[in-house]
Amino acid sequence: MQMPRSLLRLAIVSSLMLPIGCRDQGKFSAQRAAEDVASLVELTNKDLGEVERGMPEGAKRLAPLWAQGKNPHDDLGAVRAALTKVRREVPDLNVAKSTFFAVTDERGIAIRNNLEQDAMAEKNLFAIFPDLAKAKEATTSTTGAFPETAAQNPPDRDWLFAAPIRADDRKLLGVYLTGWTYRRFAYHLQETLRHDLGERLRKDNEAGKLPIFYVAMFDRTGVYGAPKTPTVNEKALHDADLVGKTASGAHTGVLTITERDFGYAAARTPKLGADIGVVVLRSEL
Repeated sequence: MQMPRSLLRLAIVSSLMLPIGCRDQGKFSAQRAAEDVASLVELTNKDLGEVERGMPEGAKRLAPLWAQGKNPHDDLGAVRAALTKVRREVPDLNVAKSTFFAVTDERGIAIRNNLEQDAMAEKNLFAIFPDLAKAKEATTSTTGAFPETAAQNPPDRDWLFAAPIRADDRKLLGVYLTGWTYRRFAYHLQETLRHDLGERLRKDNEAGKLPIFYVAMFDRTGVYGAPKTPTVNEKALHDADLVGKTASGAHTGVLTITERDFGYAAARTPKLGADIGVVVLRSEL
């Protein structure tokens, strides 16, 4: 007996959906995560470009803090005001994803940052982040952890970028620096991805829901997700050896976490640092 056409069409559609709805669900999510992570690497490079372009210009504008023999340590209010003004007036810095801007003297002693509560003041940042001393010669970036960051639970890390502040005669006056924590930057990437996925659904007139997804930064010290990322997810990604698996390029895989199959994709972001990368963990609803 020949199958009715309506049932035949249903059978064909169902067979096409099987790889997505059943055993290949994790692989499908990994493929979509690969698209997501590629866009986030591109976004990361754009964000870093803003910092790379804006910081040298900002450093030039901070040199007057030392004009006529003034010592910025003596007027912390003026330093904070200058930091706020410079960020507002330098277009790239005004849109930068930085969570702070700060000034040190030529020894690396923090003078003031732009935040209301300044936990950096009078700390030797060259001692906490030894590679920052390279900023006495040229712009540089580094990673590590402020004492306050290292004491957090869950732990976090900081990414910093610094530029030298020089007098007209090229004498080093101090260092201008900025940065963000891994988890704060992961949140920025995750929210951008959430917006983009939502826009894609609306553009395609799809009635489906957003997938379950998480974004995290990683390096050799661990995996650092956006706030509210389940600890079990970070552990599973850490155990997947993302640094090793991305040594020669982007990597995708499937993980089962709390009885749910997730696809993931990870890629390095070498502009942030040789072993730093971003990972997307995703599961379709």
